[in-house]
Amino acid sequence: MGGYIARRGLSAAITVVLVSFVVFALIHLIPGNPAQVILGFRSTPYALAQLSKELGLNKPLLLQYVTFWSGVAHGTMGMSLVYRIPVLSLVLPRLVVTLSLIAYSAVISLLLAVPIGTVAALGRDKAFDQTVRVLLIFGVAAPAFWIGTLLILLFSLKIPLFPAGGLGTGFLGHLRSLFLPALTLALWQTAILARDLRTSVITVLEQPHVDFARIQGLRESTVILRYVLRNSLVSTVTLLGINLSFLLAGAVVVETVFSVPGSGSLLVQSVAARDYPVIQGIAFVYAVLVILINFVTDIVYPLLDPRVRLT
Repeated sequence: MGGYIARRGLSAAITVVLVSFVVFALIHLIPGNPAQVILGFRSTPYALAQLSKELGLNKPLLLQYVTFWSGVAHGTMGMSLVYRIPVLSLVLPRLVVTLSLIAYSAVISLLLAVPIGTVAALGRDKAFDQTVRVLLIFGVAAPAFWIGTLLILLFSLKIPLFPAGGLGTGFLGHLRSLFLPALTLALWQTAILARDLRTSVITVLEQPHVDFARIQGLRESTVILRYVLRNSLVSTVTLLGINLSFLLAGAVVVETVFSVPGSGSLLVQSVAARDYPVIQGIAFVYAVLVILINFVTDIVYPLLDPRVRLT
């Protein structure tokens, strides 16, 4: 285990450095000058030069990259060019919103995927199973921004049950305001999890231990819950952990559609404003989160399936 953690730690460090370098290079290839965006297009060359010097934009790119890592080492990740506050203090509150949205969507995904995948597998090739398989293909293929727009039109305008955007106030207000964004994220993940669970349940149903449990006279519900579903959920839980990384990318689109004040919408605003430190900071935090999620998933999998060993 110690050797595995050491290798993963080294791999994670290299990955984070590469991600930060690629993001740094790409954002500086984007046309536009942050100072020009801040001052407007009618600003004078002298004002642009002064602000560029003040923001450190006139420094060599390599020195700017070193400055970013200096900010990481000091726990600030630099200063935002637009908000003029430390990037970490700007990103963290937004990140809490994003992680809450992702956790919300994961819960919805499991609540939908487990019964759908199980019932479809138990009624293999019947009408419900065929319908579910078609709908799951649609769920995987449909873009999040389109689903989100449809949900706003239906449940915010036609049937005003949920807010069209924002975060709300209080715990219940947050749950209500984030329901449509979380559902938008969850539909894609539900489709993937339900397909995987359906396949797993069908495979487990053909195993000898299931037949033996039935021969013992156990009720069908007990056989399904204890011997079928318990074994089938191992791969589904692992897939859920892997997909949480992809939900970070999906949250960028969903937060923009629903005007959720999370780190995804902040990233979009920062790209438009050419706020380089904020873009680099969010990309850095996302890279670390993805690595941590994958690491935790790898650790949890052997706990669910003792046959698996980490090497």
